[in-house]
Amino acid sequence: MKKRGLGLLRRVVIALACGVALGFVFANCGAAGTVGVRVLKTFNALFAQVLKFIVPLLILGLVTPAIAEVGRGAGRMLAFVMVVSYFSTVAAGFFAYFAAGALLPHYVVKGMLAGAEGAKEFAPYFALKIPPVCDVLTALALSFMTGIGIVVTDSAALRRGAAEFGAIVKLAITEVIIPGLPFYILTMMCEMTAAGKFAATAGAMFKVIGTGWGLTIVYLAMLYVAAGAIARRNPIACLWNMLPAYLTGLSIASSSAVIPVTLNCCRRNGVSEGVRNFTVPLCANVHMVGSSIKLTTSALAITIIFGHALSAAQFANFIFLMAIAAVAAPGVMGGVLMASVGLLGSVFGFTPEETALVMTFYLALDGYGPAANVTGDGAIALVADRFFRDHLEENKPMEAK
Repeated sequence: MKKRGLGLLRRVVIALACGVALGFVFANCGAAGTVGVRVLKTFNALFAQVLKFIVPLLILGLVTPAIAEVGRGAGRMLAFVMVVSYFSTVAAGFFAYFAAGALLPHYVVKGMLAGAEGAKEFAPYFALKIPPVCDVLTALALSFMTGIGIVVTDSAALRRGAAEFGAIVKLAITEVIIPGLPFYILTMMCEMTAAGKFAATAGAMFKVIGTGWGLTIVYLAMLYVAAGAIARRNPIACLWNMLPAYLTGLSIASSSAVIPVTLNCCRRNGVSEGVRNFTVPLCANVHMVGSSIKLTTSALAITIIFGHALSAAQFANFIFLMAIAAVAAPGVMGGVLMASVGLLGSVFGFTPEETALVMTFYLALDGYGPAANVTGDGAIALVADRFFRDHLEENKPMEAK
């Protein structure tokens, strides 16, 4: 039986509360408070270096075997589902960029932290540089090339090596990075509070979370209208039948763990057994519409809060790369965030503080992203069923018919 304990969401909430409380205490303790903040800042700086070091390894260790595994049994249906899922994830990112770009400036003050950055700074007692083995874009290109190469050559040795290296990276993520994230957020919130930046950040956080959640619901509605028109099904009824999967994803914050519930919901929507058994597990690896909206909205909010002037081309670059990196997400808590965090620095030039704020916005209510992911998988299953149901029936063995 699984051990019962605090989930990541609860740990992040506790970390936020403790960080703010410590920040207020240290802000009123004079020199002793400065020492306390600098001690926490030292951990913050070290953890940021570890995170920067491990991100390229995470991409190499997770994206490569994911592409290799997805490539097994290649065929028209596989190519169809992967292409549609990828473009749906990309479309979700662009929808978030344009919709959140129109909404957030009305209630998130531009540059609210840009002027406060120099108000009060806390330096760590020492800094340790841990250079990554390669940059994020190099890791993405290498993992993509290697993964496709494994599929084409069917190299058992490379596939096993990639899977075993991925297991090591997953171990580092689950045992070091994820447990350390709440304390990393605590140190960041403590420093911001002590520096007098908390009030603006807290108000923005709830607005950003509400915006992202609302956008996922709107996108799902549009996705099911399109899927219903293609599959000749009632989109309202189909979306209603997916409600158990949505609520399960919202509660446990994992796309892959909801697969059994998603399969049952797709059965209620009339998706044939062969199509749903193929499509749902595959989409759990490659279809990340909710996570795409969450991450794009959070990143856009940070550009507004810190007064950055980022171009649409930079966001387009980020969205296309993030959709590729998303295949590393299943089975790793906060997977899309962890797989994409390096892009925040390489594409946007975010500082560790800004990256930590994106992580805070993303993780403060993690469940609505996976909930949208699994619900969107049902729409892909409907479309795939429209085109491949008859083909699977024709090729089914006689004894199974």
